[in-house]
Amino acid sequence: MGFRKSYILDYRVVVKPDKRLGNNKLCFVAYCPTLGVADDGDSVQEALANIRKTITFHMECLQKEGREIPIDKPEEELVTNTRFQFSFGPTIRFAT
Repeated sequence: MGFRKSYILDYRVVVKPDKRLGNNKLCFVAYCPTLGVADDGDSVQEALANIRKTITFHMECLQKEGREIPIDKPEEELVTNTRFQFSFGPTIRFAT
């Protein structure tokens, strides 16, 4: 068996409240934009624990396929909001 080196990698994760399909029960979705993977949980803590497992699995798959491991570079990105005007018809419904 070959030598294995361990790395500590940091990835941004966005956690948002959501509702489960079918029962509308509150849940939380954790999304890692750099890797393009997501997972969920009944609490923020559970969603974070699940996304760590998903990230680990994703890394294992990338390594097995001989693909490069993406590195999160938040200093190269700009996260902002934008405002725009749009005319809606009389039956518009906004999500809550």
